[in-house]
Amino acid sequence: MKVVGFAGYSGSGKTTLVEALVRRFVQQGVKVSVLKHAHHRFEFDHPGKDTWRHREAGAYEVLAASDRLIALQRRLPEPQELGVPDLLPMLDSAADWVFVEGFKQARLPKVEVWRASTGRPVCYAEDAQVLAIATDSPQQLPQPAPDAILDINAPAAVAAWLLDNAVLFEYQP
Repeated sequence: MKVVGFAGYSGSGKTTLVEALVRRFVQQGVKVSVLKHAHHRFEFDHPGKDTWRHREAGAYEVLAASDRLIALQRRLPEPQELGVPDLLPMLDSAADWVFVEGFKQARLPKVEVWRASTGRPVCYAEDAQVLAIATDSPQQLPQPAPDAILDINAPAAVAAWLLDNAVLFEYQP
């Protein structure tokens, strides 16, 4: 399995880029999983729904299944930040690629998503694992960047770069 991180600050376009890449890869017959870092109090279940009620009653795990979708909720005994190495084994190992969105500090090869308009600094200056920059403003990069500067508005080119460099993203637990 190949694993690539997409790092950058909020508002840089990570989700939009990852969504476009997933579509492109799937159209080519590639099986893609996404591992997304969520904020501390994120909630995808809804009060009053059966699964929410079971979890609120104290269930350790709630697995909801239909003929098209499964969703597993697992209660953590106490707040803890799980890292990418903890979470990847929870995904189906049949995936060809895993796109990791967020998890800026993870020790894995990354594509940084950066827009000058956000006013935020770059990450690559302090993260040797950033192999490429996806940006809409390469001329405004504040310091020398990695060799691969990709157009954030050209997901086909980003996808092609990932596939051409797939060997760099082979995951070694």
